[in-house]
Amino acid sequence: MRNSSPVPAPLDVVVIGAGPAGLQAALTLGRMRYDTVVLDSGRYRNETVQHAHNLITNDGRPPAELRAAARAELAGYDTVEVRDVSATAVTRTDEGFTVTDEDGRMLHTRRVVLATGMRDDLPDIPGLAEAWGREVAQCPFCHGYELRARPVAVLGVPPHAAFQQAMLARIASEVTVIAPDELVRAERIDGGLALHLTDGGRREVAGLFLGAAARQSAPFAQDLGCRILPSSGVEVDENGRTTVPGVYAAGDLAHLASAPGPLVSLAAAIAAGQLAAVGVVRDALEHDLTA
Repeated sequence: MRNSSPVPAPLDVVVIGAGPAGLQAALTLGRMRYDTVVLDSGRYRNETVQHAHNLITNDGRPPAELRAAARAELAGYDTVEVRDVSATAVTRTDEGFTVTDEDGRMLHTRRVVLATGMRDDLPDIPGLAEAWGREVAQCPFCHGYELRARPVAVLGVPPHAAFQQAMLARIASEVTVIAPDELVRAERIDGGLALHLTDGGRREVAGLFLGAAARQSAPFAQDLGCRILPSSGVEVDENGRTTVPGVYAAGDLAHLASAPGPLVSLAAAIAAGQLAAVGVVRDALEHDLTA
């Protein structure tokens, strides 16, 4: 008879993604002593941002420091493990799911929390990518105050540009709206940006705001058959449950169907991570009590 290695008992949860949503989900699960593995790809939507804002008690702290502090806290929980590796596939099994990582290792788990976030597709204008997360941003809540009493520009078309313009009018000394086809390139200069325009003009501003198109950074929600909303976000309920049993989503990749889109903020992502973990616990307890 040929010996075969037994399949290990499934984990309680695998969290894919180690931004604020995934790390908070892991913390909440760890406090309930659920066997949890977090997969950290090392890629983050705000990886070019030097300082995170609008997060109480941590306003202005670098995002990398926030992640490091969260991981240090998770190290105190004996049922939580963080692995610095990307997930490459998630498939259903009779007992739940199998998550395969980039090294070919497979994790068997009863439930999955997707916290892989979104990716921003910038307009194809030279200079924007180099300044993204610094002098070029999309959220006045997160990046507006530091440019107070200085001129800024908004790149875009109504109605999104009108909202950004109205928000920034309370902060900046002047707000100029520029259509995408008017901007030739953006150049980083001391104190801000030089915007080179199609008419040959040059406008210096402290910062430029735009509404970048967002897409799912990983294919797992779609691969598993989760419902995707017109915003490109994953549909979830109040506890982060997707339309696929056993699959939860948290952070800027998901939102309620009643909302026009996700609230892109650290505080919202942290809250969503906790709510998704609560959903996991509730469903696990209900399953155990009725089994």
